[in-house]
Amino acid sequence: MSKRDPTLAAFGMSLRRWREAKNLTQEQLAEKADLDQTYISGIERGLRNPGIKNVVRLARG
Repeated sequence: MSKRDPTLAAFGMSLRRWREAKNLTQEQLAEKADLDQTYISGIERGLRNPGIKNVVRLARG
């Protein structure tokens, strides 16, 4: 098992905190951002490296 990138892990943790502060589930955020729930999950776990366009989609969501 490979180690998670610390930058991706920190971004994912921040995303999760923001989402939870807004009382959104991963499914709700995914719908608002027009992304898949499993993609959101991967970002939050520090396993996915979202491109800038998807970061913007998350921010708008």
